Amino acid sequence: MPLRFDIKRKLSARSDRVKCLDMHGTESWLLVALYSGHLNIWNYETQSIVKTIEVTSNDLPIRAAKFVDRKSWVISGSDDMLVRVYNYNTMDKVHSFEAHADYIRSIAIHPTQTYLLTSSDDMTIKLWDWSKSWQCTQTFEGHTHYVMQVVFNPKDNNTFASASLDKTIRVWQLGSTQPNFTLTGHDKGVNCVDYYRGADKPYLISGADDFTAKIWDYQNKSCVQTLVGHSQNITSACFHSDMPIIITGSEDGTIRLWHVNTYRLEFTLNYGFERVWCISQRPGSNTLGIGYDEGTIMIKLGREQPAITMDTSGKIIWAKHSEIQQANIKALGDSEVKDGEVLPLAVKDLGSCEIFPQDLRHNPNGRFVVVCGDGEYIIYTALAWRNKSFGAAEEFVWAADSSMYCIREGNSKVKVFKNFKEVFDFKPDYGVDGIYGGQLLGVRSASGLTFYNWDTTNLVRRIEVTPKQVFWSENGTLLCVATEEEAYILQYNPDKCDGTPPDDDGFEEAFEVLGEVSDKVMTGCWIGDCFIFTNGENRLNYYVGGEIVTIAHLDRTQYILGYIAKDSKLYLCDKDLNMVSFALKTTVLEYQTAVMRKDFEAADQILPTIDEENRTRVAQFLEKQGFKEQALAVSVDPAHKFELALNLNDFATAYALAQEHSNEQRWKQLSELALRNSEFSLAQKCMHNAKDYSGLLLLASSLGDAESMKQLAELARTAGKHNIAFTAYMMLNDVPSSLELLIETERYPEAAIMAKTYKPSEVSRILKLWQGDLSKTNEKAAQALADPLQYENLFPELQAALKSEKVLAGERGRLLPANTYPTVTPNWERDVLAETEEILATMPPESLASGEEATLETKSPQPAAETSIPDVLNDKDPPIIKPAVSNKEFDEEAAESAEYLSSNRDIFGKSSTDFLEDIDKDISQLNLDDINVDDIDLEDEQLFK
Repeated sequence: MPLRFDIKRKLSARSDRVKCLDMHGTESWLLVALYSGHLNIWNYETQSIVKTIEVTSNDLPIRAAKFVDRKSWVISGSDDMLVRVYNYNTMDKVHSFEAHADYIRSIAIHPTQTYLLTSSDDMTIKLWDWSKSWQCTQTFEGHTHYVMQVVFNPKDNNTFASASLDKTIRVWQLGSTQPNFTLTGHDKGVNCVDYYRGADKPYLISGADDFTAKIWDYQNKSCVQTLVGHSQNITSACFHSDMPIIITGSEDGTIRLWHVNTYRLEFTLNYGFERVWCISQRPGSNTLGIGYDEGTIMIKLGREQPAITMDTSGKIIWAKHSEIQQANIKALGDSEVKDGEVLPLAVKDLGSCEIFPQDLRHNPNGRFVVVCGDGEYIIYTALAWRNKSFGAAEEFVWAADSSMYCIREGNSKVKVFKNFKEVFDFKPDYGVDGIYGGQLLGVRSASGLTFYNWDTTNLVRRIEVTPKQVFWSENGTLLCVATEEEAYILQYNPDKCDGTPPDDDGFEEAFEVLGEVSDKVMTGCWIGDCFIFTNGENRLNYYVGGEIVTIAHLDRTQYILGYIAKDSKLYLCDKDLNMVSFALKTTVLEYQTAVMRKDFEAADQILPTIDEENRTRVAQFLEKQGFKEQALAVSVDPAHKFELALNLNDFATAYALAQEHSNEQRWKQLSELALRNSEFSLAQKCMHNAKDYSGLLLLASSLGDAESMKQLAELARTAGKHNIAFTAYMMLNDVPSSLELLIETERYPEAAIMAKTYKPSEVSRILKLWQGDLSKTNEKAAQALADPLQYENLFPELQAALKSEKVLAGERGRLLPANTYPTVTPNWERDVLAETEEILATMPPESLASGEEATLETKSPQPAAETSIPDVLNDKDPPIIKPAVSNKEFDEEAAESAEYLSSNRDIFGKSSTDFLEDIDKDISQLNLDDINVDDIDLEDEQLFK
């Protein structure tokens, strides 16, 4: 029977003549060498050029190019006789050298060593070692015409073969100057050569200008077969790395695929791009690149999903080429394997198969395995691997009943067998494009999907959907119909299908749509009422009750083999037959199924059997279903429980969890929720634990809580949150503490200006501190600061300000309730000096003599703050303090001070070091002869802003 597989075009790109192709080992890249002297790297998945290299400036052809994956290199050989090496990541030229005396025809990279082979029209082959600065370590001579291609033997990397226009193929050994042997038989020059990679045949193939390709046994040194069919020179020929086919390309514009065992021509492909020049493939991939006169074509042969099957006990059987191998999950024993790790399985050979296996499937009870391929099927016993039955078929499926199966013959006929005997033979009304096994027999046609009863072949239901796959649950009541872009979850109702169908569409109530999966289902299986599947984005998911849950993100494409309930594990494999597992507890799936059915009684019975490791997953599922209270009770993850408690406004639980696992973020979250719900006491506790001083300031000021504000001020001061502490002191009208805080933080300029405004009795003390700090860096700048006690004539209202401070001291300690805000005169509208005079005028002489404090309304019960200057209230005419320096010195210092203050009005934003730099600069620029002290308005408030 002929080979049966699909051929799909993946890339079609027109360009100049393509002389060489190479595929990257790991990336989806195709290297294209053009006759115009350029190298292009295509991403064949995105169908775009990702990199371009201009190799020859004079448009000389590039006839050879290769990737060196392990070095991130591209190596090219061109008609200027140069070999060039580029880093394809940086696009830098790594090296170039003249390799031959004529055109370079071929390059081969050693798979493990640092060797490079080149062949040329100068009739030589040269070996280069890049670890020795690209030294030519050996030259192979013997051909008498152009050497068109060289290729390493994949089974013995120390030997290679060469093809030449002298009509011969020669096999060489590294280190030897003479060929091991020469193969002759072509009538004209040989253009190409390649080795067979399978272990069963010591073959190589050659293609020549005599329009033929020859298969050679290089052990017997004889021609095994000649492939005849092309009408022009054969320019490229190779064995496929995984499939049993030989690929040849010719100047007649065709690609021909031949069976590797029978040498029968299977397919002829012609894409209309004129002559074929090269063919490239990547081992382990079904993708093929073809270079033409007019561009590049990429095709995909068959499917990359391996032929592999697993029964319910964990026995795995797969095909590797035509060899059948098996492994058993049980052999792993109790060894611990992490999710996603490759399983260390012991492989056992079962033998070879008479046909090329493209699909393997166990029957439901695991006793038999069917192998399909080449338009045939063979049923083997699973244990002894004995041939039980065989026949011709395009497709084969098992029924839910292990004794029944169905085959498809062509596009019009299906046959049903029971106990290996044919029981039905019928032609569906709309033809047959595909068949599906399971509880019902599914037939795909142009009109959709039709289900038939296995026992009677009666119509059950016709559905207008074109499926890609159909997955039945073990009990036969649920199925997933997967299309190219989405999938549908259906429930089968067999009790609605009795009797004769009412019309050509069958029983309408046979199926009920339960849900839709808006995802591309690649492979899948049912575990109870849960559907496990892999999608097109390499995620492992499961669907239950309308909800999709991701189990894992896969790092490569993997295919589901099945689920072993005893191990509570799901098994998968990749295209390279690496098996992995993921833990998936049946109890979790059963619990979720019970919840979706609203069967909470059953769910409560299952819950105790779920271990703590999976409780949080169950809780997350409950949360998504809207059962947050139940999720809070089930979850064991403190973070998840805390989030649930917040969502439920369960302050007690949230507070207890925050105390148990304390961190600032949780306290902040809880404080925000408490504020939204007017739980101010809880909010305050949470903010305190979160060290949220800004929040505490907002809360205390909003509530008018003076005691909390005092505590916050001290707390923030201790914690070094000086801005918060200063704001709190100011809101408390606590000027002394505010000043002390500024002094503590060495903000002497700000403290001095603040003292002048709010507590003039402290100016002298703070000024001395400022001067002391400033003198450390600039003594002259420090002396320029005028002390009000020494230069009272510069501060004409100082005495009045001191009286106001003394008289109104009581007002500082009295905090007004918030409801008096509308009737209180704002400070910026008050004339404090005038108010002081009015108060002093109304006070009895004895009060003045005793220095008793007064306010605008009532006497303050609090004692006045101690001052560092004499009590001015006892002096009707306070003495004028004479300056300690001469008038001339005073005038000079005052001028400097005035000039300095007028040019530094942003005093609050500067530190002492900043003042030093500015003052030093300004003093150096002063011209004291031009300054008139009388012109300085010392009452100008702008001087002190």
